[in-house]
Amino acid sequence: MKATNHVEDDLFVVRQRSALVRLSVSMFLAMTTWFSASAVLPQLRARWDLSTGTGSWLTIAVQLGFVVGAVVLAATNISDLVAPRMLVLIGATGAAVANLGLLVAPGATVAILFRGLTGAFLAAVYPPAMKAVATWFRERRGLALGVMVGALTLGSAAPHLVNTAGGMPWEGVVLATSVATAAGGLLAWFWAGDGPYPFPQVAFDPRRAREAMANRGVRLATLGYFGHMWELYAMWAWIGVFFAERFESARVGSLLAFVVIGVGAAGSIVAGLLGDRWGRAPITILALVASGSMALVIGFSGPAVLVVAFGVIWGFWVVADSAQFSTAVTEHADPALVGTALTVQLASGFVLTVATIWLVPVIEEAAGWGWAFAALAPGPVLGVLAMQRLGRLERVPIHVAS
Repeated sequence: MKATNHVEDDLFVVRQRSALVRLSVSMFLAMTTWFSASAVLPQLRARWDLSTGTGSWLTIAVQLGFVVGAVVLAATNISDLVAPRMLVLIGATGAAVANLGLLVAPGATVAILFRGLTGAFLAAVYPPAMKAVATWFRERRGLALGVMVGALTLGSAAPHLVNTAGGMPWEGVVLATSVATAAGGLLAWFWAGDGPYPFPQVAFDPRRAREAMANRGVRLATLGYFGHMWELYAMWAWIGVFFAERFESARVGSLLAFVVIGVGAAGSIVAGLLGDRWGRAPITILALVASGSMALVIGFSGPAVLVVAFGVIWGFWVVADSAQFSTAVTEHADPALVGTALTVQLASGFVLTVATIWLVPVIEEAAGWGWAFAALAPGPVLGVLAMQRLGRLERVPIHVAS
């Protein structure tokens, strides 16, 4: 009997890992449309004669669309009525079609509307895919979600890699990312599977949002997430432009952006491993200190090799803690309020990204890249303060590497 149980356990571990790989591949492909416009922003600026501020809205619209989509899905309880993998298929298909709208948009206004629709459909990809993989993991869930965020990170970086292909027009990048996103949805539905541990999710109730946030642990984890989001998407949105200007080559800028954003996949996995061992507060503090430090220094002049090294370090840590903030909310929230607490955290955090995505190019025009990226550092400072308090609340020793 013991031998039989051991064999069954081994088989289940194989199935777990297979499901994680399959869902991660799906996530990687499906999320390629998120930054498809950002990767070709110089070309779109020239095509439509866009100002810096208007160009920013091609990324901001995705953020706002994602927030609207996430809140609608939560408020209508669709996330509990429709199977997660079916939602991924629907969301990925919609995002792929909306992304293709860039090819027919006559100008910036219509393009921004299509980008908003892309973000709204991606709200049916990211959270449901995380929910799907969680049904496979009762233990090591932090690591599993870290792997999924790593896949999201690589997917977000992929348009920059496509853009490095010699001679490929911006239309080719848009088409390639749409095909990849649609393929990701199909793979989630036909290739992946549901796990044996249903992930409990309570319907979002805006009337109970205040009650959910009254929990001190939830409030501190959410504040930490705000600090993280203040920095993350602005860095992802503008790092390619920064490198393109620094090295006077759009192709080099795209390649370095892919490397810098993509290395965050490894950071997410490492943080998932350490978060399960150390606790959420210590690993998030380490990530915030490391990423905030890079924000302070990367934009100021220095040897090219040092700038690239700072970029790689920044990319590794800037997203590493992402999944750990949501995990912390699930660990502290009243089980009856988990759905509401997570929706408040997610939606508010993505709304916050609008400010810094818009702010970075404004400061860059006035004072240069050094001060533009330095303006992202207050976010990690706020995050560290919040997570230190969360660590004390949990009575977990906090050790910040120097």
